[in-house]
Amino acid sequence: MHLSYQVVLAQLMLGLNIGAFYAILSLGLAVIFGLLNIINFAHGALYMLGAFVALLGYNELGPLLGMPDFHMNYWTALLVAPLVVGSLGVLIEKTMLRRLYKVDHLYGLLLTFGLALILQGVFTNYFNVSGISYNGKPEILRGAVNLKFMMFPTYRLWSIAISLAVCFATWFVIERTKLGSYLRAGTENPSLVQAFGINVPLMITLTYGFGVGMAAFAGVVAAPIYSVSPIMGSELIITVFAVVVIGGMGSIMGSICTGLSLGMLEGLTKVIYPPAANTVIFFMMILVLLVKPEGLFGKEQ
Repeated sequence: MHLSYQVVLAQLMLGLNIGAFYAILSLGLAVIFGLLNIINFAHGALYMLGAFVALLGYNELGPLLGMPDFHMNYWTALLVAPLVVGSLGVLIEKTMLRRLYKVDHLYGLLLTFGLALILQGVFTNYFNVSGISYNGKPEILRGAVNLKFMMFPTYRLWSIAISLAVCFATWFVIERTKLGSYLRAGTENPSLVQAFGINVPLMITLTYGFGVGMAAFAGVVAAPIYSVSPIMGSELIITVFAVVVIGGMGSIMGSICTGLSLGMLEGLTKVIYPPAANTVIFFMMILVLLVKPEGLFGKEQ
């Protein structure tokens, strides 16, 4: 089969767009696992919740306040959704997850899986599983950009740029700042760090809130591209977990690089051999686990 370079580049760009979502979602998972040792299976449901905060803020907030013409705009949703979902994450950590840090990881996985089912069930009950379009995309991000080899939607280009900016800013804070060193030290030796006057439990709580806030941020960015539905997170979370495993559980840079690479690989597979597009990431996961079980960027135990 002959493929022109325009087709290949177009699919790589679309794959990069998918990979940007993989990267930001897997990064949130990696932060939570790497610093808290919790396998957060509720991540997909909280991603969905972020998208619904944007959707309901745009469609329902005005009538609720008695102002039918008022809509919470997209830029406001980018700030409000992570704060709302992050606050919910803080509540979850303080009331439930804090009790599980010293037991087997399986308990945290089961708890967060149960939370995911509850959130998905509640939203399905009110909104069904059919997708709802989000119409709050800003005028400045409408239209398309001429990349010579294709006309690429402006919003998708923005979603790539903002996702990468958030990912690398998070990596910089955790790996290159004093705050990041406190976070890492607080999870490895909390009693020692606490002796220096640092409130480790609060730091851990805020870390979990930040991790799930990133999922909500991704949900807002995804809302204008994909239909907002209660199952949008469950359809994505298994793939994102595969990305985290391939990159290395808890590896920040591993999640970013692997998410972007696998997104482009998936995009390319769609034109080379479409039937394998939905499974190529899982084949890669099996291969990596056989050759390097700790992941491409993970540290050998």
